[in-house]
Amino acid sequence: MIPRREFGKLTAAFSVTCAIGRFGRAASGNYPFTLGVASGQPMPDGFVIWTRLAVNPLAVDGLGGMSEPVLVMWEVASDERMRNVIRRGTAEAQEDSAHSVHVEIGGLEPGRPYWYRFSALGEQSPTGVARTAPTSDAKLMSMRFVFASCANWQHGYYSAYRHMAAENPDLIIFLGDYIYESTVAGPNADRVLRKHDGPTAVDLTGYRNRYALYRTDPDLQALHAAAPCLMTWSDHEVENDYANQWSQRVVTLPEQFLRRRAAAYQAYYEHMPLRAASMPQGSALRLYGHFRFGDLAGFSVLDGRQYRSKQPCELPNYRGGHVVTDECTDRVDPARTYLGIEQEQWLFEGFKRSNVTWTFIAQEQLVAPLRQNDRAGRWGYWTDGWDGHPAARQRMLDVIATTRVSNPVFIGGDVHSYWVTDLKAEFANPSSATVATEFVGTSITSDPPPQELISLLPQNPHIRYFESRYRGYVAVDLTRDRMEALFRIISDRRDPHATVSTLKRFVVESGKPGAVPD
Repeated sequence: MIPRREFGKLTAAFSVTCAIGRFGRAASGNYPFTLGVASGQPMPDGFVIWTRLAVNPLAVDGLGGMSEPVLVMWEVASDERMRNVIRRGTAEAQEDSAHSVHVEIGGLEPGRPYWYRFSALGEQSPTGVARTAPTSDAKLMSMRFVFASCANWQHGYYSAYRHMAAENPDLIIFLGDYIYESTVAGPNADRVLRKHDGPTAVDLTGYRNRYALYRTDPDLQALHAAAPCLMTWSDHEVENDYANQWSQRVVTLPEQFLRRRAAAYQAYYEHMPLRAASMPQGSALRLYGHFRFGDLAGFSVLDGRQYRSKQPCELPNYRGGHVVTDECTDRVDPARTYLGIEQEQWLFEGFKRSNVTWTFIAQEQLVAPLRQNDRAGRWGYWTDGWDGHPAARQRMLDVIATTRVSNPVFIGGDVHSYWVTDLKAEFANPSSATVATEFVGTSITSDPPPQELISLLPQNPHIRYFESRYRGYVAVDLTRDRMEALFRIISDRRDPHATVSTLKRFVVESGKPGAVPD
């Protein structure tokens, strides 16, 4: 905590700075907090708070109308009205990070809410709510979290985010496709409800402006201000169906694609409440991590894109996802990895040490296999997800079974539809033990797959539920005895004032893997 006398000096210097413009050139009356505030990665003693200054969010150079360093003041209070400020300080917003600010707050009490805000250029940000996690030995009796994915700006409004905020969650989890890099053009352009800021993002300026556009949405800002978040990415934060260093386009060389990935990862860091440990190093960004909430729940957040093997059995001009039959022997190669060797071993060691009541694995895709038809009507599997890496999936489920980790539950997104599955010890044997439960949420706005996929369920007896016709999110109420998952749907993604209702409710009883409708 900054001593009162030193803070007084900083405040005076800050006031002078704003007056003479040494730290910024924002014209009088221009508001710099157009992208809102956010908090994330809660720990027992603190969390990260974030903002990005942008008086002109979609400036053509991607810098938000800012040109020089800006001194930003931050405050954390124990009350909603910010009367009891217990932490305060300053940070400098720099051009090389698009004037984003990531402040790691520590020294706080565990398991309680705090309020925070920023000041810069004579203006004040909205106030956000953050929460510290309970200590690892705390006997936490309950918690509520929400998770969502796939929010294509072009396909609808973010009313689902507004309703997520109204759930008053302890935690928000974003499971990928927070933005869409691609801009709809050609014959499908007439279906666009909200236009992107420009063409498909391929460089740092493009990615920065895409995030800035999405962050201007008031419902997304309200959600981020309501609770701390955890996050992982899927593919559209960079490019559809990319894998590690390989673009979906066969003609794109790895060294070319890694330059694009570096730009995308830099923009991701600049717009998310991540700690300095995740600051990009070239084309790499450490995103995966473990977060614990007392003895009730642990969340292993995975990165399923950065380290995975190349897509199996690529087509002559396309490396992205497609259905392959058993003739594609590369798909079942035991050397294939979805998480990379280092992350995989980190996850497995976490399973061995886990002593929480509920073990959540937060990742981007459907884990369960989906036997489906290719274009010729032959049975096969989709290459872009876990079905393209069955040996890696089996290794993971084997470790879960042998370590007997408590109540393992996978949560995912990406497929723009609701799924409930039993993750089996042996998928070839439907009567084998269920070792984990899986819930996949639908999209916030993105187009769904056809509901006719329900016809595939007889070929996939481990799948308990499928529904693709609705947009929304999943709300989870957790106690020591049970998990209740509510599939929440909005009335119309094209309506900014859409209402919300509960489509379906599932329950998992502690010690009994597999969800049942309630």
